[in-house]
Amino acid sequence: MALLARNICKVLSQNAQKGAVRSLHVGTVRLQESAIEQEGKVKCTLIPGDGVGPELVVSVQNVFKAANVPVEFEPYFLSEVNPTLSAPLEQVSNSIARNRVCLKGILATPDHSHTGELQTLNMKLRKSLDLYSNVVHVKSLPGVKCRHKNVDCIIIREQTEGEYSALEHESVKGVVECLKIVTATKSQRIAKFAFDYAVKHNRKKVTCVHKANIMKLGDGLFLKSCQEIAKMYPRITFETMIVDNCTMQMVSNPHQFDVMVLPNLYGNILDNLASGLVGGAGVVAGASYSPECVVFEPGARHTYSEAVGKNVANPTAMLLCAVKLLRHVNLKRYSEQIKDALNRVLNDGKVLTKDLGGQSSTTEFTTAVIHCLR
Repeated sequence: MALLARNICKVLSQNAQKGAVRSLHVGTVRLQESAIEQEGKVKCTLIPGDGVGPELVVSVQNVFKAANVPVEFEPYFLSEVNPTLSAPLEQVSNSIARNRVCLKGILATPDHSHTGELQTLNMKLRKSLDLYSNVVHVKSLPGVKCRHKNVDCIIIREQTEGEYSALEHESVKGVVECLKIVTATKSQRIAKFAFDYAVKHNRKKVTCVHKANIMKLGDGLFLKSCQEIAKMYPRITFETMIVDNCTMQMVSNPHQFDVMVLPNLYGNILDNLASGLVGGAGVVAGASYSPECVVFEPGARHTYSEAVGKNVANPTAMLLCAVKLLRHVNLKRYSEQIKDALNRVLNDGKVLTKDLGGQSSTTEFTTAVIHCLR
């Protein structure tokens, strides 16, 4: 795996040097078309990730090259499982802060119980950039056979506090206390993000998912914060649902959900559960937002490390992340071109990876997408 990561990063660096690209400083929320025309190309931080991440990134690069997408990648290998190859976190964070947009693979999380390190690299990255909102669009794709059809919901997860606060200690031997941190400020912030997202994308309903019947203070504060923000958006239907009931409702009738807003742990669980409803980890895209930048990454946290080097991973989720990235930086024409090509390949059903019931390789799937671009 280490050799593969080293080779991939070498290829990424060579592509960045050869690709006839000019850098462009990315704006906070959107790039102006005039700026793109003036400078030529958009600069984007690229983190391949662990497992099959580097292979999926190569797929995106090949598609971008075939479509002549005006994006220059600034690659950094970031990893906890291969720390000797990993770039310093501060260097990577500075790149994302500077470029304000990033395409990222999934980072593997090793067990730190013997080292005393409680914060994962993902958590450190989110904290350094204040990536407080994770948005996963769970949507049925053409040609992907699943139990439910026409699923289309948004899961918005607060990802800087809650159970993932990394505040644990063993008070006496055999007794571990884990602190769940919930604040009104961050609960209100994620609730407002969810309602603003609903308004912007013409969504009709926001569901607050919680466990306030048991965690009366912690989840009670999150629920109260969402209720207070909901009063500011009278045209958006607001409802609440206990998390255990929500998981049952999600698998039995996912069509009842539109936008969902959840604390950290519940959001992580629902992201992966919902991804399974529409085809699995290989087909769902996500993004993490701070006030200043966006990191586009697959919606389900699965590195698929057992498939490294076998050329069998599905690049759909990473390509959809790239599509969202292009739309974010106002390269809409390229975004639609790649999305249409991807949908044609999926709908045709002749070139599918194993997770979608086919026998095609990652390379063959990517080649099919490139062929549909033309």
